Amino acid sequence: MRFFLDNNLPPRVAKAINALLDPEDKAVHLKDLFPPDVADADWIATLSKEGGWVVISGDARITKNAHERRAWQQSRLTAFFLKKGWMNQTLWLQASRLIQWFPDIMAQAAKVAPGAGFVVPYRYNGRFEQPRLG
Repeated sequence: MRFFLDNNLPPRVAKAINALLDPEDKAVHLKDLFPPDVADADWIATLSKEGGWVVISGDARITKNAHERRAWQQSRLTAFFLKKGWMNQTLWLQASRLIQWFPDIMAQAAKVAPGAGFVVPYRYNGRFEQPRLG
């Protein structure tokens, strides 16, 4: 599986996760593939064309903003949106919590049809929530 972490997460978190993944999997940060100021709709469209990406985003506005939500829904990219509370944490807390969640993220991504979306609570409980669209 290929995991894409957006600009709301530090590039070092993507590198840490990538180091823990099996060799056939990879995690990359937005800045590894795009300019840092790329519009969400643009990276979503590019990843959609490539296929096979799982997005981990700290930007829940993607599910709320009509233009970005439409781009994501049409992309058929499976996405995990980090719930409120994640972005207020230090690098170390974000990294440790995301690493804690990662086996669940991988398992969920493997069993759902492309295009599914989930919300990842900050506190680990092993259960994803459904995004509130709009």
